[in-house]
Amino acid sequence: MAAVDTSYFERLYAEADDPWGVSRHWYEARKRAMLLASLPSARFGRVFEPGCASGVLTQALAQRADHVHATDLSAQAVAAARRHLAAAGIDNVTVARAALPEDWPAVADTPFDLIVLSELGYYFDLAAWERVAARAAASLAPCGAIVACHWLHPFAQRRLDTYVVHGAIARQAGLFPLVDHAEHDFLLQVWSREPRSLASREGLA
Repeated sequence: MAAVDTSYFERLYAEADDPWGVSRHWYEARKRAMLLASLPSARFGRVFEPGCASGVLTQALAQRADHVHATDLSAQAVAAARRHLAAAGIDNVTVARAALPEDWPAVADTPFDLIVLSELGYYFDLAAWERVAARAAASLAPCGAIVACHWLHPFAQRRLDTYVVHGAIARQAGLFPLVDHAEHDFLLQVWSREPRSLASREGLA
């Protein structure tokens, strides 16, 4: 059984390609810009974005990556993301349907330099999300980073509090906090395998 209710998302995407208005609202554009500004490198090799939805954030990540592997539980969301990325001329992204944690991609000799967990953790039960967090940490390159960004308000489909979602990531061994930004509406945090701050990495501190 999937850890997340697939039918809920299929119903949403049957009504619209962008059910949350990610491409329309200034709130979403600003939050996306803040997430991108929080990343510890200007460019990344291999990026993984589960829960890619309609592909708006995926497009922005693709502009700073050699390759983005994006997935979503909803087949209709995958189709919407593929249409969006094709219309934008983005050719360094693969989009596939996947149910986490079972379908977490194999990394073998090519771990991810960046994993983006945005607006998805609260749909999981705790056991399933802890598996996702563990797999994310285990899939990171030596200097890789995980960014998590989640809505703070209650809603009907929420199964986990946002602080619980982020706490499961923070508890993974070998991750060092890099960014901690909280607003009334969302929590944005970044962890890295590299313990030094960005200024230290660049010889400024």
